[in-house]
Amino acid sequence: MKAQNLKEQAIQLHRDYKGKIGVNSKVEINSLEDLSLVYTPGVGDVCKEIEKKPEELNHLTSRGNMVAVVTDGTAVLGLGDIGPGAAMPVMEGKCMLFKNFANIDAFPLCLDTKDVDEIIAIVKALQPTFAGINLEDISAPRCFEIEERLKKEVDIPVFHDDQHGTAIVVLAGLLNALKVVGKQMKQVNIVINGAGAAGISIAKLLLEAGFTNITLVSLEGVVNKSEHWLNPSQQKIAKVTNKENITGTLADAIIGADVFIGVSGPAALNSAHIKKMAKDPIVFAMANPIPEIYPEEALAAGAKVVGTGRSDYPNQVNNLLAFPGIFRGAIDARASDITVEMKIAAAYAIANIIPNNELTATYVIPNALNKEVPKVVAEAVASCVLEKGKITEKTS
Repeated sequence: MKAQNLKEQAIQLHRDYKGKIGVNSKVEINSLEDLSLVYTPGVGDVCKEIEKKPEELNHLTSRGNMVAVVTDGTAVLGLGDIGPGAAMPVMEGKCMLFKNFANIDAFPLCLDTKDVDEIIAIVKALQPTFAGINLEDISAPRCFEIEERLKKEVDIPVFHDDQHGTAIVVLAGLLNALKVVGKQMKQVNIVINGAGAAGISIAKLLLEAGFTNITLVSLEGVVNKSEHWLNPSQQKIAKVTNKENITGTLADAIIGADVFIGVSGPAALNSAHIKKMAKDPIVFAMANPIPEIYPEEALAAGAKVVGTGRSDYPNQVNNLLAFPGIFRGAIDARASDITVEMKIAAAYAIANIIPNNELTATYVIPNALNKEVPKVVAEAVASCVLEKGKITEKTS
């Protein structure tokens, strides 16, 4: 479909439907008796029951299946800081995906503030309404502080999808890609181009999963602990990455690398870069809509496995493979947090959807529309929660 036609059709669809989501009643009201049960006077007894037994809130209301999709509109897709109103179509779309892939009732909350303290206060005050919080399209480095503080200050799962959803799917794809090229995680040298929210989160998760040699590159250059331009989040990740103490640019970091992971911008990687990489390199060029390098060019330069963020090429790295199942598993198990262990379990669940005998260079990541994925991810996440509960019970 041509870009102009897609633009016109997308705008017309949103105009025709006046948005993409609505509220549907689970119970019909066809009589006064129905009304007395769902509203007054019957609802008063339900309220008193919750007041007496707060744990009944998730069983007597929709709260137990509700997730808030929260943004301030400062980092929307590739559009940047377009504001909370302009972010609404994206948040509506996210809510649709929650419903269609995990049967979760999600609701968009576009906040007209960029103040970190105010955002945290608003989200904390929403706990009686929602069983989970999905942070979305909030700019770095503010997104790090918002998530870190909320995870400490609320007792429901908080998940910044731009960071962790991408990281989980990258890990899943990389686990399978390594099988295709016959390399081991502790042997490979990984370069991540882009040292913002996604790049840093990918690096953290890969380290937690057992990868040991990772170097990040920012627009300013290679992330090295001696550089003066590092922000606080980059300073922290610099302490545990770039073991060879590389300085310079991507052209310096890419020499001998086994894996390139791009969360940066168009055309950041070229054929000359790939030719400097190790044999059978893996390239995940995820900038959207224009990747760091197009697959055809990457393959011609010697790349063995190539993934992008686009749906019109094989191996699409799509957050849709992660967040619906993660929230489904977390809220079903009544988790108070989404842990590193849960993220790694989700990545392995995604990877294992593809049997080893079906893995090929063009099939290391499941199709984003595969509705089996949220189910297996939810099971893996819930198992982590239950297993942690057993361990806590044994040691308490």
